[in-house]
Amino acid sequence: MADRTTRAAHEGDGIRTFPFPVDLSVFGVGMQVGPMGADRIWHADAPLDRVHRIDFHVVMVFHDGPVRHMIDFAEYEASAGDVLWIRPGQVHRFSRTDEYRGTVLTMQPGFLPRATVEATGLYRYDLPPLLHPDPDRLAALEHSLAQLEREYVDTTTLPLSLHTSVLRHTLTAFLFRLAHLAVSSAQAGREQTDTTFTRFRDAVEKGFATNHSVSAYADTLGYSRRTLVRAVRAATGQTPRGSSTSG
Repeated sequence: MADRTTRAAHEGDGIRTFPFPVDLSVFGVGMQVGPMGADRIWHADAPLDRVHRIDFHVVMVFHDGPVRHMIDFAEYEASAGDVLWIRPGQVHRFSRTDEYRGTVLTMQPGFLPRATVEATGLYRYDLPPLLHPDPDRLAALEHSLAQLEREYVDTTTLPLSLHTSVLRHTLTAFLFRLAHLAVSSAQAGREQTDTTFTRFRDAVEKGFATNHSVSAYADTLGYSRRTLVRAVRAATGQTPRGSSTSG
């Protein structure tokens, strides 16, 4: 296949950008959905185990794990029941060694109307890419995704125009569930960060005269050092050491 790499705004970083492979989708519609696997790739020459950029959405719902996946140079570990949402313009890399099992949805940015795009927050890059739905939300999400897959592969009962319309409506229903999950996860993450920072601040106020060790505070509070550092930095813009010595 001829090289269809897009260059757009990221030409200078040396990372290749791959467009949505319309030629690989059913009837050339702007989305694909189906099982993950080595035989299902979205571009004939995309280096899946090397850093690359995409200009479309990828949603992976995992049935097994753990799987380590890099998004925007941060490593995420997904387990069974987790969801990874990669947005257009983000760089990512598949694991060379982990086996991907589950369902993957890919979607061209222009496949949905602008009002739907805005309502579902498709370009909320502030939301976390890795989601951990509870059992009820996961079941609802998987049911919606399974219905979308059934409509996607049903190429005989409707003409193309109606088939595409049904896909858009079914996809919209799935994305509303996904967007709600992403927003809820972000809120829960902020609340956890606030709690972690508050406990750290209280511990510093009680023990600063005798304890200046970030690791010791982390052990006392039951967090990893990395979690404590991340929470304090999110709350104050400083490291725990800088936060504890300021003011």
